[in-house]
Amino acid sequence: MNANSRPPRPARSGPGSVRIIGGHLRGSKLRVPDLPGLRPTPDRVRETLFNWLGQDLRGLRCLDLYAGSGALGLEAASRGADRVDMVERQAALARALAETAQRLGAEAVRVHTGDALAFAAAQAAGGYDVVFVDPPFAQAGAHERALAQAARVLAPHGRVYLEAPDAASLQRWAATGWEVLRSARAGQVHYALLRRDAGAAPTLDSGLDSNPRPGDRPPGRGDTP
Repeated sequence: MNANSRPPRPARSGPGSVRIIGGHLRGSKLRVPDLPGLRPTPDRVRETLFNWLGQDLRGLRCLDLYAGSGALGLEAASRGADRVDMVERQAALARALAETAQRLGAEAVRVHTGDALAFAAAQAAGGYDVVFVDPPFAQAGAHERALAQAARVLAPHGRVYLEAPDAASLQRWAATGWEVLRSARAGQVHYALLRRDAGAAPTLDSGLDSNPRPGDRPPGRGDTP
């Protein structure tokens, strides 16, 4: 068979693996299965997010509602979070996440198989300091419902990470009851750090600024490497 008659190779739909970029697990590889809708948060986005949150998460409790590849939850664990609950509805993927956490010795991580919103609804109010909200973009209404649950389970100083396919969706999903502390864009990914709004209607930062400011961190958390 000559080169011209060979069947085309199937397009690669994902990176195959990503690496933890900070903390004591830095450099550890996370396998990314080839599954529809699975979008690992890119390195650049995670780097910016954890500059905003602070590199030292000791004392914080984190909830990763749509764990997927586990990149966000395991980054939090790598930076010393006291507890990281990761929720994944696909049983095979949840088992893989649990195996990865065990392999890495990430003792703070607990993987839960099931529906993200049902899990959040069963948790005590005010039980988390950070909630990661990144459901499949095609899942209608998931972001709004997840934000409603996040509002209940967040501690008073809590923060929510929200990811969206475009700035308009990010604005719409964060439009009620939230203040947008920081927002940025990396390629096709739009993302923001939110907290519960004390009164004023939230708006996205103009220019999608990605340079962190010290005031955006939760109280008492420094940026130690």
